[in-house]
Amino acid sequence: MSRPRIVIVGAGFAGYRTARTLSRTTRGRAHITLLNPTDYFLYLPLLPQVAAGVLEPRRVTVSLSDTLPNVRLVLGEADRIDLDDRTLHYTGPEGETGTLSYDRLVLAAGSVNKLLPIPGVAEHAHGFRGLPEALYLRDHVTRQVELAAAADDPKTCAARCTFVVVGAGYTGTEVAAHGQMFTDAQVRKHPLRRGMRPRWMLLDVAPRVLPEMDEKLSATADRVLRERGVDVRMGTSVKEATHDGVVLTDGEFVDTRTLVWCVGVRPDPLVESLGLPMEKGRLLVDPHLQVPGRPELFACGDVAAVPDLEKPGSYTPMTAQHAWRHGKVAAENVAASLGLGGARKPYRHRDLGFVVDLGGAKAAANPLGVPLSGVPAGAVTRGYHLAAMPGNRVRVAADWLLDAVLPRQAVQLGLVRSWSVPLGTSSPELARVPGGPGQRQEASARSGPGAAIEADTQGGGTGTGPDRGRAGDEPAKGQPGSGPAGPQHGSGPAQLRRFESETAKGRPDDGPTEGRPGSGPGSGSAVLRRTESETAKGRPDDGATGNRPGAESLERQAGGEPAKGPQGGEPARNQRGGEPAEGQPGGEPAKGQAGGEPGRNQRGGEPAKGQPGGEPAKNQPGGEPARNQSGGEPAEGQADGEPAKGQAGGEPARNQPGGEPAKGQPGGEPARNQPGGEPAKNQPGGEPAKNQPGPTPSPPADQPPPDTGAAPGPVKRTDAPDDSAKGDS
Repeated sequence: MSRPRIVIVGAGFAGYRTARTLSRTTRGRAHITLLNPTDYFLYLPLLPQVAAGVLEPRRVTVSLSDTLPNVRLVLGEADRIDLDDRTLHYTGPEGETGTLSYDRLVLAAGSVNKLLPIPGVAEHAHGFRGLPEALYLRDHVTRQVELAAAADDPKTCAARCTFVVVGAGYTGTEVAAHGQMFTDAQVRKHPLRRGMRPRWMLLDVAPRVLPEMDEKLSATADRVLRERGVDVRMGTSVKEATHDGVVLTDGEFVDTRTLVWCVGVRPDPLVESLGLPMEKGRLLVDPHLQVPGRPELFACGDVAAVPDLEKPGSYTPMTAQHAWRHGKVAAENVAASLGLGGARKPYRHRDLGFVVDLGGAKAAANPLGVPLSGVPAGAVTRGYHLAAMPGNRVRVAADWLLDAVLPRQAVQLGLVRSWSVPLGTSSPELARVPGGPGQRQEASARSGPGAAIEADTQGGGTGTGPDRGRAGDEPAKGQPGSGPAGPQHGSGPAQLRRFESETAKGRPDDGPTEGRPGSGPGSGSAVLRRTESETAKGRPDDGATGNRPGAESLERQAGGEPAKGPQGGEPARNQRGGEPAEGQPGGEPAKGQAGGEPGRNQRGGEPAKGQPGGEPAKNQPGGEPARNQSGGEPAEGQADGEPAKGQAGGEPARNQPGGEPAKGQPGGEPARNQPGGEPAKNQPGGEPAKNQPGPTPSPPADQPPPDTGAAPGPVKRTDAPDDSAKGDS
């Protein structure tokens, strides 16, 4: 009898706990497959400490392969689920597609950043749900402080040192608390002008900080933040985000270059494509975490609306604590449904309290309902995290010890750019890369708060200026248009400028070809540019031309002579409407072909030189002696021959003493494109070179504008506010 197949989607708190419990319960009696975009489990509660430089990134990650025995790891993202055929279709990290069949399916895809319909937020804000976002924020904050210390303008200095965090839940509160300590430590080493200090703002429409927690803990956190210097504003949020700052709901404009979005989360859009009953974006399940009417389908974590048996009529909140417990119950019930475990169990929970790390020795906690603050709360908080982590405990404790006795290392690693972590992405655990599989290559607005310097955006090819592109809505997973689109290539401004300058100089561009049209195998843009530059100089192209018909076809560009063949030029031989080529059907037979004039050394043709019956070749017996051979005419530069140019007794070469000066040299004829000389082709005032681009015509009204960005832009979503999704996992 074959072993049952269990597929788990997602390796967050719920998915990881499900896989680990099933591995221990089934003991090899089932095929367990875990589908996840990354090869690690991320311990989200410690992510603010990564952004503040307390912990190294790998400390909060746990290897899936090392800690999940008897579990097969498949890297990829789920695209579509066929419930009737019991198959799951996914896309791998390099664009490859695959299919997984299952007998039991556990959906634990987690959550993504929740967007609100606020102008400019999708373009200028960054979330805090994945490791790439934490790494970007650490680099960005470090860069802002360094630029502020070097700024001469007090207004610019103040704007760069102002950091706005929206959302006073667990994540937002910890980000603001750790961020204030991080920037204060940097300023002590590099003081700002006139004694200025970094300013962190924490905004929320809620009446108090940490509205999910007890009022005493909320008051403790509020007091610690204000004493540390954080500007806490409750009942206030962002009305509009711009490149230069944010407009608050009370009408105040705050100059800033940083906007961190921590307003909450929403379920992964994968579950929306199933067509099953939903509750505020979450998949409805019974107390056993099973989807009604689908005995093979289970859901847990943030994507599942699990009834709260302790509070009838409500559902468990989207927190890491509940997701961790969901995973264990889901695994036990899946095993029971396959006859590999005991009886099914409903999900019940008992509140064990909450902890919030405020940095240093400060924290707010209520373990088992006992409110704590100060050093005792800090000890309980860190002890809880060490106990809850499934790995790396010693390394985390060592980093905490080093942070207590050594100064933090504040350096920019430059690993993640602003455009790599758009707010509306459905995969916050993955950083976007140019030309990556399944990405929408469209121009993105330069992130003002979130992209500090020009190099940060130009490195990814993001568009700037009044005509910059705006990102559209990203299709949900499993919806039409959400499948892998394959690598799509734009033409980033930096690469375009380089290409134009290299072509104008007549030199081939050997720069990077990512993001250029035709950068696939066999038709690389480097080869295309080389062919264009060689043709402009009047030299044949001896490089590879991929699948192009030849260098002549490139002359159909604006400003040059139309090439033979299609697109308005004279039809080329062997083209429709043109003269057939020699040796082709309907054309003149080539020499040496049937019906054509016999070629040399062919029967009935003239014998070739050096062949029997033909004229002897030079330097062959009976033939004319070659130059520099006995009896032949002496070659230039040889004894008794005419001296070669530049040799003793011969005509001096150009640019040699006594010779004619070379072009572009003192006393010689000015070279093209030099002062006083004839303008070079493709230069202002000169004849346009063949195959050089002329003025780019504007697209017709019924055509979409061309893509000018090499990097994916942020994806804008408009979600209705969801009060039940305020919790941070």
